[in-house]
Amino acid sequence: MTAKKVTVLAEEGAEARTRMDLAACYRLTAHFGYDDVIWNHISARIPGEEAFLINPLGYRYDEIRASNLVKVDLEGRVLDGGETNPTGFVIHSAIHRRRPDVQCVMHTHTPGGLAVSALAEGLLPMVQDSFLFHDRVRYHAYEGLSTDLDERERLAESLGEGSALILRNHGLLTVGRTIGEAFVTMHYLERACRVQVAVLSTGREISLPPPEIREKAAQQYQGFSPGKYEWPALVRLMDKADPSYRD
Repeated sequence: MTAKKVTVLAEEGAEARTRMDLAACYRLTAHFGYDDVIWNHISARIPGEEAFLINPLGYRYDEIRASNLVKVDLEGRVLDGGETNPTGFVIHSAIHRRRPDVQCVMHTHTPGGLAVSALAEGLLPMVQDSFLFHDRVRYHAYEGLSTDLDERERLAESLGEGSALILRNHGLLTVGRTIGEAFVTMHYLERACRVQVAVLSTGREISLPPPEIREKAAQQYQGFSPGKYEWPALVRLMDKADPSYRD
């Protein structure tokens, strides 16, 4: 077998694995209630290619399968599959073009994320989950529906080298070196947002640790890789619930 043939097989294997993991991510997003009918999007770069996979327009997250994901290049050309959401291309291509270290980009309109995105103070360091993002979450000003290609540069600049972005008056965005990392980061970010809303709704005085303790916790979190242990367990959950995502 020639070296060229071996390379092709390796790339095909990488795409198949990426398709299955991304389909599992969509199903998990629906399972945890982070989806929004047919809207929002999660994308994954195909290793070794200047292309990424994203959901087809009009499908619920619980309908996503490895085979119906759409393959798009960084210029928006569909390489395989059907129609995609234009806002999905703008948001996801912005990050994939700027951040080659990122495999997965996840965007949601979750209740907690939407609520915190509308608060002037943004995410507050209230509980352990939010300390993960202490002084590390970024913000992007609302510019309307993300259909303008020229917003891509500003989106990428807002995220910078971070892994979590709050889109003002819009929702949340996380990225990861793996699909599992992006999903688990989103899970903890959304939970931190929901807890913040719950705490603020009490109207009671809030107890916050001093800044140096919050920073200590944030640095301690750096020793963990989000998704390293959670992702295999989450995939087993989907395999038990409905393995059709692999088709």
